Amino acid sequence: MLTALIAPITGLLDKFIPDVDLKNKLAHQVATMAETHAQELAKGQLEINKVEAQHKSIFVSGWRPFIGWTCGIALCWHFVLQPVTLFVCTYIGLTIPTLPEFDMGSLMTILGGLLGLGGLRTYEKQKGLTK
Repeated sequence: MLTALIAPITGLLDKFIPDVDLKNKLAHQVATMAETHAQELAKGQLEINKVEAQHKSIFVSGWRPFIGWTCGIALCWHFVLQPVTLFVCTYIGLTIPTLPEFDMGSLMTILGGLLGLGGLRTYEKQKGLTK
């Protein structure tokens, strides 16, 4: 949305600012404003994440590990335990009710976000930025 607004704003700069250098500087600032804002938001979220991770209460610092373990258990069930359970039960002649299915699309979205953040954490550790 902001990208669509940049061209008209830079067009207005042409009309009102005769100095080419100043006009180019302002156009660059307008063009990079959205990226700069997104970076500032990300930095703020990282600071919040640091404070949350250091909190003594499991209900504050433990929500990310909880989500990670929940996704891990769901993936283990979906790709390992459920097929093995079905195979073993079929092999020994047991009839079992329909086993639960997970919405893998939503699960993979959450897990992808967590793993992306985990990748950043690994990068920080490799660069010696954190303990």
